[in-house]
Amino acid sequence: MNRIINKRSILRIIVGLLVFTIQFCVTISAKAQFNNIKNDTFWNTVDGQPIYSQGGGIFKFKDAATGIDKYYWYGVQYEEAETYRKNPAVTQPKATFKSVTCYSSTDLVNWKSEGDVLTKDSVNKNGRTWLGRLGVAYISEMNKYALFVQHDSGVLITLSDTPTGEFKWHQKISMQEMIGTPNTGDQTVFTDEDTGKSYLVYSYGRGRNKIYISEIGIKNGKVDLLDCTQIFQGESREGNCMFKYKGKYYMFASNIYGWDASFAYYLVADDIRGPYLPSNKMLITNGASDDYAHISQTGFFYVLKGSKQETVIYCGDRWANFAGNGLGYNQWCPITFKGSEPYFNSLNSWNLNAKTGEWKVAKDNDYIKNGSFEADRKRIPSVVKPIQEQLTGWATIIVKGNKISLDSANSPDLNYFNTTSDRKMVIGEKSLNISDKVNFNRKIFQIITSSPYVKLEDGIYTLIAKVKNNNKFNNLSMYASSNGKMFNYAIKEENTIWQTINLKNIVVKDGKVEVGFLAEGTANAFCHVDDVSLVKTQ
Repeated sequence: MNRIINKRSILRIIVGLLVFTIQFCVTISAKAQFNNIKNDTFWNTVDGQPIYSQGGGIFKFKDAATGIDKYYWYGVQYEEAETYRKNPAVTQPKATFKSVTCYSSTDLVNWKSEGDVLTKDSVNKNGRTWLGRLGVAYISEMNKYALFVQHDSGVLITLSDTPTGEFKWHQKISMQEMIGTPNTGDQTVFTDEDTGKSYLVYSYGRGRNKIYISEIGIKNGKVDLLDCTQIFQGESREGNCMFKYKGKYYMFASNIYGWDASFAYYLVADDIRGPYLPSNKMLITNGASDDYAHISQTGFFYVLKGSKQETVIYCGDRWANFAGNGLGYNQWCPITFKGSEPYFNSLNSWNLNAKTGEWKVAKDNDYIKNGSFEADRKRIPSVVKPIQEQLTGWATIIVKGNKISLDSANSPDLNYFNTTSDRKMVIGEKSLNISDKVNFNRKIFQIITSSPYVKLEDGIYTLIAKVKNNNKFNNLSMYASSNGKMFNYAIKEENTIWQTINLKNIVVKDGKVEVGFLAEGTANAFCHVDDVSLVKTQ
């Protein structure tokens, strides 16, 4: 009898261990499906090589060898991107086309280089050539892949037998007959997965105050644009790109700020040819205003259709190599919706599950908006576009001293332009400037709260910044305040070179915290602040 009981007990233990092991393995497997997307840094391939891909797009095609669906990411590599990555202290003065690159992935996070698919030697038929924004469409009638790319004063169409094969010159077209200029202002390729049709989305070549779409197809035996529909006329826009979500078409664009970041604007339509509403007046995307879409320009979108949900990924170009506005060339953030209204979730670090479509905020996310003060392209307060008095994402209250003003020569400068020497220690061209010509008392702060889609969890946080200051302050401190409790770090010493300061053990409650700097100084006191971050530690 005891032997039977022992055998049964042992059997139950073994079965229990097997069940636990299976459940544990399933849990680990499910967790492993979430991969991290980290912004504000330079990206690498799975084997550690630099990713150079600007002004491009992601498209899903079948792998030529296996027939398995893969994501293919195409973009431009500029020679200056390599130079800037090696030395971010120097902003590059020009853009020199090197190649169109291709990367492949099965999860949208881990990318493998497929090499160059279009080189400058293959397109330099008339001397030095500039190539810009691009996209790829599958042409079923020819069983070819067509790469459309801005090419000097026209649109170059190249073809390949495979997504990763060498794209060869097919034809170069002028847009003159269609829109009145030979070139496009900015362009991307959008493929409607529901219809299988692809479109070129682009703006008017001069002034960029009109946006068009043209279906891609075969005309006179050549891959070409079949038609032209104007969908917008108003303020000048660039960075034109489109996606489809829940049956609606979203047209996005940016301001014409060159290499700098801007608001992310959008229109919505039920039909790809419109009408797009509100008519000729683009809306500013909620959530993108505090740091100009995570200091980026609208690049392209990818809609991930997972087993549990669809996730729209905003893929912004950060032209850091030409604007000096931070690290990294690609800034990807998830978009959420309230009805048909998109909301931009500005995240420094987040996790994506390519199978289910789910995403979540990563534990190491930095919650500060515009922490390196790079969103603003001019001296602030600025009398030129965009006209503004306050730093983007930050508020400055003058208790004593010269008031902030657009028309006064005495107005204090709220940002400082970093020198090359500074940029060896801090990120980007700009930093916070706390100074005045007279005695002053000032508060600079940012309020961080839970949004409808990203929760600021209660817990212990650390506030970090880099500072450089003289000794003309009666009081200078970095602070955080949550639920009525103040946490303070006093900057007591003069710092002639940049120093990192840490305010630890900040207790955040009720999903809200205010962070900032308090300064009471005599005339010509100065403190420069850069690279501010707030990260949860417990």
